[in-house]
Amino acid sequence: MANTNRGNQTIIAEFILLGFGNLPILHIPLFLLFLLIYIVTMAGALLIIVLVVADHHLHTPMYFFLGNLSFLETCYSSAILPKMLSGLLTNNKTISFLGCLLQFYTFVCLACTECILLSVMSYDRYLAVCNPLHYAAVMNLRVCAKLASGSWITGYLVFTIIVSLMSTLTFCGPNEIDHFFCDLTPLLQLSCMDTHWIRVAIFAFSSLGSLPPFLLTVASYACIIATILRIPSTTGRQKAFSTCSSHLTVVTVFFGTIIAVYLTSTVDTWRALNKVLSVFYTVLTPMINPLIYSLRHREVKEALGRALKLWGTFIVS
Repeated sequence: MANTNRGNQTIIAEFILLGFGNLPILHIPLFLLFLLIYIVTMAGALLIIVLVVADHHLHTPMYFFLGNLSFLETCYSSAILPKMLSGLLTNNKTISFLGCLLQFYTFVCLACTECILLSVMSYDRYLAVCNPLHYAAVMNLRVCAKLASGSWITGYLVFTIIVSLMSTLTFCGPNEIDHFFCDLTPLLQLSCMDTHWIRVAIFAFSSLGSLPPFLLTVASYACIIATILRIPSTTGRQKAFSTCSSHLTVVTVFFGTIIAVYLTSTVDTWRALNKVLSVFYTVLTPMINPLIYSLRHREVKEALGRALKLWGTFIVS
């Protein structure tokens, strides 16, 4: 703790991330598990980025947005996993106040950006399935660039305001965060100030950054499913559904776990479940997204095959 005093209160200069409990026997297995997840996540996301950039067959709106999502997930994982791995390996669970605020800021901004980017990708699939004749004209390069940049700017703008509000809080003790990263609810619970109005403001801005993208995503897929069901041939329905099934899987996992986490975040008896669900959308979702897209899309597999063939030819020569 810092030596700065306000009356009889000692201002906290660092926090302790309790993580998954004080069980030293599990530290090495958990370290190896999360290290493997981090390596797979980074390798999968970087592979998709390289394929999207290098292979002209993937220079389409859908893969442009997928490249943005993959880049976002490399940042997303890097905001949480390195600190978690360091704590498991060295048993040093402390994080400075500034470091905690920076981790929270990076995490929530990227989470909001992902919400918006997933809604943009669902709108792209809506146009491809429901309005295919005008798809190429509507979803041109300029529009794609504006939608992608708008997702990043909006995500960071909305949550910059929230983090600015969080930075005004005073923490006087205890300084133990019962989580594996600096999340919103555990931080608010540790503040020695009245957080009512800050909670109201955070709820308002969080809703602004997440609710419209979620509703747009739901509306897009409602229209997509309705259009697919009207296709007379079974082959046509399967082809149409295959173009958006992988994205629908990613959206369901991401939004489903986030909603579950924040519905259970205020219930103390569900704190362990809250941690498990948090692992899903902060750690596992970035890992499985590249696998889902690469396994479900023929173009990605073909691009990977061409890249491996080119690499093999280069090695032989």
